[in-house]
Amino acid sequence: MTEQNIPDRSAVALLTIDLQRDFACQGSPIQASGVGACLPRVRRIVQAFREYEKPIFHAVRLYRPDGSNVDLCRRSAVMEGLRVLMPGTKGAELLDDIKPKADIRLDSEELLSGGFQELGAKEWAYYKPRWGAFYGTELETRLRDSGIGTLVVVGCNFPTGGRATIYEGCARDFCVIAGSDAICDASRDGLDELGRLGAYQKTTDAVLEWLSGKRQNSAA
Repeated sequence: MTEQNIPDRSAVALLTIDLQRDFACQGSPIQASGVGACLPRVRRIVQAFREYEKPIFHAVRLYRPDGSNVDLCRRSAVMEGLRVLMPGTKGAELLDDIKPKADIRLDSEELLSGGFQELGAKEWAYYKPRWGAFYGTELETRLRDSGIGTLVVVGCNFPTGGRATIYEGCARDFCVIAGSDAICDASRDGLDELGRLGAYQKTTDAVLEWLSGKRQNSAA
């Protein structure tokens, strides 16, 4: 556990939220607002974490066809035939721009059983049963065991998974940095609200400068 709410480059991990095709592809019934504009910035941050050999965790959703593991607000729609985020389908896959290798496919069986699928060096995908990246998962244990105290959060979608993950991270005494222009549909009021919880806001450029050691800690 960190002793101060100050970002630490030596103990940082990246959390990407719901960067899956069904949240991003044109025409999807659950397409997130602004994901097209956000994705290039997310990709820059992901690539930087790979270059600096920092841990990356990709949190994903998977909906069983019978709706048994679906959040309540969408459960009836899935039970009645909405087919999104189905295990093994293209729509549930990570976006190609985010994958470390183009031919990687998610192992739905492993993920739904609670496993962390290794995608590359210090990079994993895992299943989260609700909006937040911590709820019902072993993420906190993984982070603590690795000495991680600082988190950078990017991805889809600020009003749901992004906001929930930042709340959960702050509640668990992680120092959290919200990628302010790398979480799609993030609003100024919403980001300022999280700032009152102690979450930092950094643009993509600021995250990259901080990660490289060129920028001191700040909320910019």
